[in-house]
Amino acid sequence: MDFTIDPISLVNLILCVIIVILASLRFRKNKNTTAFFIGFAFGLFGISHLLIFFGLKSSLESFLITIRIIAYLSVIAAVYKIAK
Repeated sequence: MDFTIDPISLVNLILCVIIVILASLRFRKNKNTTAFFIGFAFGLFGISHLLIFFGLKSSLESFLITIRIIAYLSVIAAVYKIAK
């Protein structure tokens, strides 16, 4: 495992953590499922950025694609719920 400091992945990871925390607080306060979907999606994006941060992008490429597809589907569900 090659640990390299990629500033873009680091910034993305930090922002994902902030969004997950805010979404979790909102979900706990009033059980807002939209906040849950958004928090879940950004949690998955955070995992993706963390794996890239640790240099596992090439060895886990299929897994990263799957994680991101699920995350984007979660965001789509949240936006659909808002638009509905």
